Formats: sequence, structure tokens, C-alpha cells
Amino acid sequence: MDTPSRSLATEAVHAGREDLAALGLHAVPLDLSTTYPSRDSRGEAARIDEFAATGARPEGPPVYARLDNPTVARFEDALARLEGTESAVAFASGMAALSAVLLVRGSAGLRHVVAVRPLYGCSDHLLGSGLLGTEVTWTDPAGIASAIRPDTGLVMVETPANPTLAEVDLRAVAHSCGSVPILADNTFATPVLQRPAESGVRLVLHSATKYLGGHGDVLGGVVACDEELARGLRQIRFATGGVLHPLAGYLLLRGLATLPVRVRAQSASAAELARRLSEDPRVSRVHYPRIGGAMVAFEVAGDPHGVIGGVDLITPAVSLGSVDTLIQHPASISHRIVEEADRRSGGISERLLRMSVGLEDVEDLWADLDRALSATAAPARQQERAAR
Repeated sequence: MDTPSRSLATEAVHAGREDLAALGLHAVPLDLSTTYPSRDSRGEAARIDEFAATGARPEGPPVYARLDNPTVARFEDALARLEGTESAVAFASGMAALSAVLLVRGSAGLRHVVAVRPLYGCSDHLLGSGLLGTEVTWTDPAGIASAIRPDTGLVMVETPANPTLAEVDLRAVAHSCGSVPILADNTFATPVLQRPAESGVRLVLHSATKYLGGHGDVLGGVVACDEELARGLRQIRFATGGVLHPLAGYLLLRGLATLPVRVRAQSASAAELARRLSEDPRVSRVHYPRIGGAMVAFEVAGDPHGVIGGVDLITPAVSLGSVDTLIQHPASISHRIVEEADRRSGGISERLLRMSVGLEDVEDLWADLDRALSATAAPARQQERAAR
């Protein structure tokens, strides 16, 4: 529906909900039906035929939960509005969403992917393993144009990248790709910090589990894109069954309402922690993106595993984007599935830690980090003295 131009904060609160007042509702309804009754079987057949032929959303009442769900559709509409795309298609997880993109491009005979490291570890593994019949060429941003072949169906980048927070110039990448669609993983930035479609990206991927949900209690993935690509993704989703559960759609739509507030507050704390870490002699290097954000990566001079074991307020756990602060060792967990040589080539050192900053007071977070860093720095100094 056409709406007047609104700020992102306003869209986050109202997108996907504009019809509620007319329905006599304030909260979004949660539709848990797996099937929907209809006495018009001819009409059902016509709508199923239309979906099979085009992948467009069926008009009229839902048919079956694997085909469409009203609650999930609200989340999809809202996320498309925030990303500035025509459509969005939601899936059971971020990896299910990426798999659907690879399958829909592969079904057209375009199985070659050009990709820039680093990517999220499981994305890297899915591309490189060939599990879905893809062939990948790894390159840096400057080499994208020369890596593209006639059978290239996709160029994939992640910016800021997981876990090093390396950034890619999306406009330059779009210029290099020509007519080959770009898939940009926007999980770390969210539409609060960047909207890749404005730079020529056709497919914007989110692990919705992270910032879109925002509370560590929902699993999901979504691709924001133009309607032409969305139709193919819906058909893959229907055929493979990687659908987003309605309760997850409900929680993700609720999460979008506070997304701008959360990301901006978390980013302010992350920037302050990055500043303090960069001045700390117990830390050898800090990675923090130019566009900001709530993610900080840093390499410690001492034992990174000691930091993981030494935090108290901060939760030592994989994942990110929650209201509480999480820290993990990428080489051991999120990127363990990537070969060691490929981790190193992507800038993922054994001393690198990745921290997702939450909504706690920054002074409390710093006190916790300070204690953990001190505990690991002391043994390192003792070893240095012994070596002398």
C-alpha cells in the first residue's frame, strides 16, 4: 500500500499494522492455523495453479500454512518497508533463507557464486561444500568483475562482515556485478544503519534471529528483494518447507518496533567500548566499522579463552543481537566449520573475540571486561618473565 514518507523509527512501529484500527484491534493477531477451510475447491485449484505458475502471493483467504500465513506476511511487509524493497520472503532460519536463494538461482542453471570473505561461518561452509550444487569463486572486492562467468548467478558479500567487521563498498560492488544480482548479508548493520537496496543490491539477507528479533528467543531468516525474485523464493519455500512459524513471525514483527531504539543505544555503548579497548595494552587490535553498530571484534594479547571463561555479566555464547551482551571466540564456534587456512585468509585470527553489545550500562560492561582481561594478562606476564 502507498504510504507517505516516514522516518525509519515511525515505519518500524507502524509497518505491517496499518489495518489494525479498522479491524478493531490494537495488537497484531497471531494466526496459528495450519490449514484453512473452503467450500470453493474450484477457486482453491485456480489459486494454487496461479501460485505454481508465478509464485505470487495467493489472493483471498489462506490455503495452507506452508503456502502463506497472515501473521508472517505482516512481518514480511514490514521488513520490506524498512529495507526499501518491493517484497520480503521469510524462512525458518537465516541459513534456510540463504539456501533458498542458492536453490532458486541454481534452478535457472546459474550455480556459480562469486563471494567475498569473510562471511558467517555456516554461509562460507554452505557455499564451499557444494551441498546445494553451487560452485564458488572466492575473491576480494576488487576481483569481483573478473571472477564473474556466464553461469554466475550470484555475488555474495557481508558488510560489516562476520566476525571481523570488515566493510565492503556496496555501490562499487554493484558497479562490478553488472546484471548479476548481489546478495548482501545485512544482519550486523540492520536497516537502521544501512539499506543495501539503495546501493544497487537486489537481495538483502537477514538472520532475523539476531537484531530483528532482538531478544534471543526467536529463530528466523528473511530475504528482502524485488517481487520478481520474491516469487521464485516463495516457490522454493513451498517446495522445501523452510517456512517461518507464525509465532516467530509475531515475535519478529514485535521486535521490529523497537529495532531503531535498540540498535542506536547498543551502538553508542559499542563505540565507547571499542574506544576503551583500542587504548588498552592488553588488546592488540580492535575492529569497529565506520558505519558504527553494536558489534565489536578485538584481538587480545593474552589468552582469548581465558577472557571467555572470565566474564561474568557478559554471556559467553554464540549468536548476537540480543538485549544482553554476548561474547564468543569465532575460531572455536561460529567459524569453526571453516578451514583454518581460510579463516586466516579472511582475517580471523586465533586471538580474535567477537562481542555483541547489549543494553546494559556501559560502565558495568567495561568493569566485567576489565576483570576478564586482567585475569588473562597476569599469566601472560608471568610467562614473559619466566622466558627471560
